[in-house]
Amino acid sequence: MKNELTLSGLKVANFSKLIDGKETQLFVLVNKSGMELTVTNFGAKIVSLLVKDKEGKMVDIVTGHDSIDDYLTSEEPYFGAICGRFGNRIAKGKFEIDGITYDKLAINNGPNSLHGGIKGFNAVVWDAVIKDTQTLELTYISPDGEEGFPGNLKTTVTYHLSDNNEVIILYNAESDKPTVLNLTNHSYFNLSGAGDPYIGDHLLTINADYYLPTDSTAIPYGPKEKVEGTPMDFRKAFEVGARINENFEQLIFGKGYDHTYVLNKEKNELSFCARCSSPKTGIVMETYTTEPGVQLYTGNWMTGNLIGKKGQRYPERAALCLETQHFPDSPNKPEYPSTTLRPGEKFDSKTIFKFTTE
Repeated sequence: MKNELTLSGLKVANFSKLIDGKETQLFVLVNKSGMELTVTNFGAKIVSLLVKDKEGKMVDIVTGHDSIDDYLTSEEPYFGAICGRFGNRIAKGKFEIDGITYDKLAINNGPNSLHGGIKGFNAVVWDAVIKDTQTLELTYISPDGEEGFPGNLKTTVTYHLSDNNEVIILYNAESDKPTVLNLTNHSYFNLSGAGDPYIGDHLLTINADYYLPTDSTAIPYGPKEKVEGTPMDFRKAFEVGARINENFEQLIFGKGYDHTYVLNKEKNELSFCARCSSPKTGIVMETYTTEPGVQLYTGNWMTGNLIGKKGQRYPERAALCLETQHFPDSPNKPEYPSTTLRPGEKFDSKTIFKFTTE
């Protein structure tokens, strides 16, 4: 198996390495229509995702690398990774639970803590179990105090490639102490094909009447604001690049879109989140989630410095992320949906990326 090539052209052997005493591997899931999803247990990262375009050609629509070594660079921007314990930002790297202050989180994004710290869930080796040819289960036990977070936390992420051309991601977690948790997948999508230089022509709809405006360090002020009348409004389909350079403070702060949208929903039901499509390939991606929000990130800080799959470089705005999640800095904002996980509670979350053509 290790000498085999995937349909996307990845060499399985290039993902075998001993890191922190555990072996990394590349796992390949295929459904009945030939769609292929590859995942490495280093960071539980989606490495490639092949879907059919409007002409029936298979297209790899996520950014990534050809080998595990390429994922070990300090500049690597979370391609396809599971981010945790806390995806997105915690202001000034500190929070409080039950009167106890935890202030040892890494400051790794301006004055804030981002995506779980220096060595978050994106940079550890997960234990992998192949459930069947279309399902991979990954588990990581984060020890009490890791990256400054309390509690021994057991997290399981399951990737399932359905015969309905869906990538289904299930998240489950339990802790033996009160802790905070915000898990997301950080795949960078370009539905015209990874390596296409710009996602500005993609049509995007987000099921949200409100978003969270932020300060210049990407920490939300607190209250949500209406998208109506602003370039943040994706309630109807807009080209991603149509308003991205407007003289609007929030877009200036983020060099584009890098904001949480408050999804229109009652509680934590599985519901429609977003729809994105490429006019070049006709590929359509619909997103559904139980999470209360989604972070739209338009690859504003991509530089083209990193060499991706097949020698491709990914310049600024060459991909976008739809990171289903709770809200940034929730531990410090009690008005937001809680990210506290207590002993005896079970964290369960589900996100679906469904693919069709038009």
